[in-house]
Amino acid sequence: MVTASIAANIAARVEPSRVAAVVARNVGALRSGPAYWVVLVSGFFEPLLYLLSIGVGVGALVGDLTVDGQTMSYAQFVAPAMLAVSAMSGALAETTYNFFFKLKYMKTFEAVLATPVRPMEVAVGELLWSVVRGGLYTVIFLGIMVAFGLATPLGALAALPAAMLVGLSFGALGMAVSTLMRGWQDFDLLTTGQFALFLFSGTFSPVQNYPAGVEILIQLTPLYHAVELVRGLAIGVIGPGLLVNVAYLLAMVAASLWFASRRLERLLLE
Repeated sequence: MVTASIAANIAARVEPSRVAAVVARNVGALRSGPAYWVVLVSGFFEPLLYLLSIGVGVGALVGDLTVDGQTMSYAQFVAPAMLAVSAMSGALAETTYNFFFKLKYMKTFEAVLATPVRPMEVAVGELLWSVVRGGLYTVIFLGIMVAFGLATPLGALAALPAAMLVGLSFGALGMAVSTLMRGWQDFDLLTTGQFALFLFSGTFSPVQNYPAGVEILIQLTPLYHAVELVRGLAIGVIGPGLLVNVAYLLAMVAASLWFASRRLERLLLE
């Protein structure tokens, strides 16, 4: 009920045409030169390298795994997790470093607010742009998974909207966190947290392998739900638990977007 109330509040304060204008501004920046394209594409390679080195390389030593009664290669187990990580990384890169630079140094949003665009619409527009970036990584990574035989075309098609939801949820979270940053040094904490999630969210081993207390702690983290959702759809293990994963990520989108817009109002309008 709380999430639905927040979502309704957000929808009431958003004019689609003004959100589109914010997205269009980012598209214009993308066209301004090749440098941004290099940055955009470079973030895709980290999860791909992990897939090749750990999923394929270490996977040759690990052998097959049995997950939810289904036997698969280690690379097939790791690949959906790397897809979720790829979507997360793309969205976070856009709504943390880039967003913070525009907020604190370029003063982009102060100029935008001189137009009829409101803080909530800035937040939604920036979030949608982060989903575009995360979606680019997702589509490319899914193509690689299918080409390597790590997912069927049907599994990849099912995992696509899930990965987009992952990008949306982490994009909103990154934007909320960025409004709290005081300077570039604070991003060290963000990087540490992101790397911890990357290692301990069921990415490289089933969470059931951890002690009970650690397993419960992992199950409270957002990347765990992202990995479980993407992996379940990619390998065809469908169950009611996926609805819990979806609800968690949707609640994260609503709460983070609401918080980010309120912080923007405080930072830019006072």
